[in-house]
Amino acid sequence: MEDLHRVKIWDPVTRLWHWALAIVVVMGWSFGKFMSFSTIQWHFYCGYAIIGLLVFRYLWGFTGPKPVRYRALIPTPSGTFAYLKDIGKRKPSGTPGHNPLGSLSIIVMILLLSAQAASGLFIVSDDFFESAPLAHLVSDAVSNRLTWWHKLLSKYILAIVGLHVAAILFYLLWKKENLIKPMITGWKWVRSLSESKQ
Repeated sequence: MEDLHRVKIWDPVTRLWHWALAIVVVMGWSFGKFMSFSTIQWHFYCGYAIIGLLVFRYLWGFTGPKPVRYRALIPTPSGTFAYLKDIGKRKPSGTPGHNPLGSLSIIVMILLLSAQAASGLFIVSDDFFESAPLAHLVSDAVSNRLTWWHKLLSKYILAIVGLHVAAILFYLLWKKENLIKPMITGWKWVRSLSESKQ
């Protein structure tokens, strides 16, 4: 590819984390949306798995490889605006790691999932006679409020996941940049630092 070179960006741990989170989120949402007496426990199990994966990611932001650390994930305003100027061009961005918009979507997604998982620890499902493990620590009013937030946040998570998929398709079809393959193989076509600043 013109002006691009192939670089190993995503390490195996990050790639495994990414796909594990994607699978568990989809499963958790499905078990929640189509909940029954036989699936409610699986919804809880998915929630516990998501909490574990999120805790790992928060720690991984301090100790993981350079592309997954907080310094690389949090975009600067100037970098974001510069990126937005060229977003409509029909050529790969060649960003090493996440592009600024991708970074923002990842941050929003992690924060939404964190709030969703945290609220889920305190809810009570009267329809299925089940309580989350920390529900006994709060009043019924607080539990009901957190249950309301849990249901609302699931809609926001569905929206951000849909936006994430739409962005991947936009980059694939319009910018001719495959963002899925690097998260499978670890290798990505990127521009040199000097070229990316032009």
